[in-house]
Amino acid sequence: MKLKMTALALSTVVALAACSKKEEAVAPEAAAPAEQAAPAAVAYVTHQDGPVTIYSLADYTKIGEIVVGEGGRGVGLTEDGKLLVVAVKETKDLAIVDTATNQVVRRVPVGINPEFVRVLGNLAFVAYEPASKGGPPPKPGSAEAKAIEKEREEGDELPAQVAIIDLVKGEKIKEITAGFETEGIEFSGDGKHIIVTNEADENVSVHDIETGEKIKQIDTEKYGIRPRGVKRSPDGEQFVVTLEYGNKMLILDKEYNVINEAPTGEVPYGVTYTRDGSEIVVALARGKAIQVFDAKTLELKREMPAGDRCWHFSFTPDDKQLIVACGRSNNILVLDYATGSLIKDIPEGNMPWGVMVSPKSVGSLDIPG
Repeated sequence: MKLKMTALALSTVVALAACSKKEEAVAPEAAAPAEQAAPAAVAYVTHQDGPVTIYSLADYTKIGEIVVGEGGRGVGLTEDGKLLVVAVKETKDLAIVDTATNQVVRRVPVGINPEFVRVLGNLAFVAYEPASKGGPPPKPGSAEAKAIEKEREEGDELPAQVAIIDLVKGEKIKEITAGFETEGIEFSGDGKHIIVTNEADENVSVHDIETGEKIKQIDTEKYGIRPRGVKRSPDGEQFVVTLEYGNKMLILDKEYNVINEAPTGEVPYGVTYTRDGSEIVVALARGKAIQVFDAKTLELKREMPAGDRCWHFSFTPDDKQLIVACGRSNNILVLDYATGSLIKDIPEGNMPWGVMVSPKSVGSLDIPG
């Protein structure tokens, strides 16, 4: 379902952009020229400890790299495929890449520990964590986790923010305050709301994009802990949310009420609906598998073996294959979606994290507009 921001929302964002000259300075380079064509079908893979690698979808040969800095994780693509955006932990910014030249043409300061990215029209939404201390989150219930929780209750830590970047102007124009450790971003079908998963707060929150106001909070702890991935169904009627340490997924209706739940394998992470909405695909970070569920009954239909800590994945544009980034086993897997058979296993160091396909396709990090 094609996302459209209302005229009011767009006009408000533009007005905010005009008032944000005091934001951090950005590099002076110009964005990608509009007349340049997008490249042939490729997959971009981000790495926590290395560059973005580029693979041809024709035969999965590596055709290039893009140096963005250490800690490039969240990745997004404009609908025309001309701009790739990457959240970079080391430089605390969003790198904007011209896909015709594979060069970084602008860097927009964001904040500490930027991670998840979604693109909506000419805007990039980037979750970052001002209170981040680095490293993986502590084990739930541990002394460290309890100490952090106490700090938050006492107001000593700042919650995560979602920075809104105007990709045309190359500026941060606005921020929305989310919860602690915001890990996933989705939009309502009409483009008015942003839905975020707040891992450490054990909730999903819904915000008005125009005003930033939180309009609903869905507490998830009674179902399972650590909400991670969130995706809207193609018809806009439902959302699926994975609970990382609950080994479960939740289904929300379009009013953001929990209407169903189902068990998954161990540590569900990235998630998406298939293009036709008939199936839900879940990556198991610890379960070393990709699971496929019937979207109506939530029954498990099949399971595909994968690597260790496979966080994110994308379909190829024809929906026949899955490209999966497996961080701890340091490889990229290409799987036949119908059969689960392994087509190619690509050794890839530096902890592969995210996958973005051009032309834009369905995946755990994005869906076509």
